[in-house]
Amino acid sequence: MVSAGCRSHRGGRMAAWMLYRCVFGPHLQRIRRSPEQSRPEGRLARRGWNYQPRSLEKHTDSILGWASAIWSLSYYSSPLLLCYLYRKGYICSSKLVPVSQYLGTVLVCLLGVACLRGWGRWKNSDYVQFISVLEETKKNHTPANKKKLRCYDFDFSHWPSDFSWTEVSNPKQPKGGVSLLKPEPRLRGTADSFLNSVRTLPCHIIGFLIAHSFGRRMLYPGSVGLLQKAMRPMLLQGQAKLIEEYDGERNKLVACDGNEIDTMFVDRRKDGGLHGQTLVICCEGNAGFYEVGCMNTPLEGGYSVLGWNHPGFGGSTGVPFPQNEANAMDVVIQFAVHKLGFQLNSIVIYAWSIGGFTASWAAMSYPEIQSVVLDASFDDLLPLALKVMPESWRPLVQHTVRQYMNLNNAEQLLKYQGPVLLVRRTRDEIITTAGPEDIMSNRGNDLLLRLLQFRYPKIMTDDGVRVVRQWLGASSPLEEASVYSGYEVDDDWCTSVLQSYQTDRDVSFPWSVGEDMTLEGRRQLALFLARKYMRNFESTHCTPLPAAEFHSPWRL
Repeated sequence: MVSAGCRSHRGGRMAAWMLYRCVFGPHLQRIRRSPEQSRPEGRLARRGWNYQPRSLEKHTDSILGWASAIWSLSYYSSPLLLCYLYRKGYICSSKLVPVSQYLGTVLVCLLGVACLRGWGRWKNSDYVQFISVLEETKKNHTPANKKKLRCYDFDFSHWPSDFSWTEVSNPKQPKGGVSLLKPEPRLRGTADSFLNSVRTLPCHIIGFLIAHSFGRRMLYPGSVGLLQKAMRPMLLQGQAKLIEEYDGERNKLVACDGNEIDTMFVDRRKDGGLHGQTLVICCEGNAGFYEVGCMNTPLEGGYSVLGWNHPGFGGSTGVPFPQNEANAMDVVIQFAVHKLGFQLNSIVIYAWSIGGFTASWAAMSYPEIQSVVLDASFDDLLPLALKVMPESWRPLVQHTVRQYMNLNNAEQLLKYQGPVLLVRRTRDEIITTAGPEDIMSNRGNDLLLRLLQFRYPKIMTDDGVRVVRQWLGASSPLEEASVYSGYEVDDDWCTSVLQSYQTDRDVSFPWSVGEDMTLEGRRQLALFLARKYMRNFESTHCTPLPAAEFHSPWRL
């Protein structure tokens, strides 16, 4: 009798604990079966299906969703809201007391709604089974439990960590993160530096406020919570496709700054294809997510692919400042090498738009990687920032960009010695400083010129730069071919000259090839190299790059 009472008490505690977990548990979005499981009756030909909440859970979840959206809207509009309330006289002790009482009542009501939602979940066998698997996986992080957990798609903040930077890196590394290139400080005297610091203090304060408020959100609109809420159905659909059609694996990585990075890996090594042994790590744009971004281009080409979301995007935590971006890229590469088993010389970094920053950082920091492909990217953020801000703000914009958002892609790329391919969008409306109709204002041109001038300084003299600019300014493929043939470029001769130089010296860039060459020879080499390092794609900035346009960079 006593034993039966103990069992009843234990069962009651377990039921109470399960109810508690249902109240505060994650939002379940999708359920899928593993490939070896038998197909459930009524769900033939489907590996996954959306979770179906019961009526009580559905309605209470809708109420909490609206409350979350209103809170997000209030947060972003809080400066204007506070100003309005102040002018109306609501911000005073006599008004604040009833307002706080009202807010307290709302919070109590929302807590009650959350409890009702938990009750609804508790009555749903699918959710109870999911929460049991999640709790067991947190207690025993075994491959078998992790495999069961992968059958569920839920809030990523509750997903257990799969890899941490501490597993391979020196724990004594500064918590701030990996190293970045810093702008060179201006040399001043001690007294002059002090007076200048005092004089520019307001600029520093305003720059900090701009960078950490609307500036960061303008640069990375994908980090705005309201945009992510609007895109959620599309992101869930893209994620389901990657997992259920491509057998993708979602993993959580912990970077050295503590941010959790949401990644997706598709392994093609067992398919026996030509490209499956090469891993393409994809770096998305400022409003791009791996679920619907550039990851699909190498996937269609048959490559193994590793996509990841910027800090603050999707399931990733943190904010997308340059330091956090580099920290995230570092743990992604460490994960690819130490957990997925790829060698650095089997890794290609592919980036679209603003992703060129993390791609060029990876190339600089891991020079052994196979190659880099930059699509619709730029040389430096500053000219693009100056384009959209008032001219009177120029000093403030310069300081803010260099201090807090220094996306110096070209500087980082010059540190890399390996093969590089630049893809230029001929009707790009984002990274041009004078409009999409002026192709010469495309900052991809400046990235190409800086790269060629660094690697081949004797070829890229003033005359070499002039002929390359003429080729870059061609308005059509026919005009481009006309410029190329007009200088009678002999591809075979150019290749032999470069191969001969490489064989005789085998030196790192910059090369001195072209030092004792005729003007015509240097012109030929300049155009030959420009066409090898850059390919045009007739499209706007946001058009997905077709797999047919994804090429391996040229190498001798």
